[in-house]
Amino acid sequence: MKRREFIAWATGAAALPFAARAQQSGKVWRVGVLDSAPAALNGKNIDAFRAGMRALGYIEGQNLAIDYRSPEGRPERLPALVAELIRLRCDAIVARGTPLVLAAKRAMAETPIVMSAVAEPVEAGLVESLSRPGGNVTGLSSFVTQLSQKRIELLKELAPNIRRFGYVGNMSNSSVPAQWDEAKLGAQALGLEPMMFDVRKPEDIAPSFDAMIAKRIDALTVGNDTVVLASRAQVAELAAKHKLPTIYATREYVDAGGLISYAAHYPDLYRRAATYVDKIFKGAKPADLPVEQPTKLEIVVNLKAAKVLGLNVPLTLLGRADDVIE
Repeated sequence: MKRREFIAWATGAAALPFAARAQQSGKVWRVGVLDSAPAALNGKNIDAFRAGMRALGYIEGQNLAIDYRSPEGRPERLPALVAELIRLRCDAIVARGTPLVLAAKRAMAETPIVMSAVAEPVEAGLVESLSRPGGNVTGLSSFVTQLSQKRIELLKELAPNIRRFGYVGNMSNSSVPAQWDEAKLGAQALGLEPMMFDVRKPEDIAPSFDAMIAKRIDALTVGNDTVVLASRAQVAELAAKHKLPTIYATREYVDAGGLISYAAHYPDLYRRAATYVDKIFKGAKPADLPVEQPTKLEIVVNLKAAKVLGLNVPLTLLGRADDVIE
């Protein structure tokens, strides 16, 4: 090749978008997704991640492969799922939820792990600090704990006559005790009596509602946890059956029939997770990529659920809602 031809070729190659250059090289990047919910129930979030990857030049079936795994509310399945992802030789792991990220971190010392959403990454020992994660884990905090008190305020605004509320969560999840502590502070400020209902496996959910009725619980708040999230439709159904106004830590419960949620906008977190994956594929180390927090929070209200419960949602609350399901 002549010198002038070579310069023209090199200049043109440099101008190609990343996806085209990656495709020419034949490299197919493999991302393992380890998520709380089965893929069929996690479409909005995974679609947002795919869209984020596409915007950065990664196309499934061309230069990207995504391997999705979920314990579906069964934490005991995590070791086998992580082992599958190790065998697939993933270039990066995207994981949601403290137990899932912990399982991946313990088994994978070298593979980069991107948190799509984790409540307390520092307290859980996943990263050294938000600004300097260290190790092979970085990504996004879901801000779940910090919003716990506000959820109690919203619940009281929606159902002003409540006196005693139940908190549903899995206390074996290291992020849940902090959420419970914040909920108790919110209850104290409003003169409410909180009661914890520990749910560690799907079979605990129905008996926990029986216990709530026996203890004359007026309302519920549901924390963010892998076990409970996987059974969100059952939780929403039982809350409606027992006429318990309930506020949730993700809108996924509301989409499944629940009453109200106040939380980070999870599709945005998943979209932003793609930027971490891209930076890692381009040579960045997770240890040097600061953990980011949500930039979008949302209140979602389900008027159909409110009608079933016999609640009139205050216009002031509806006016603040980011989405209303009618």
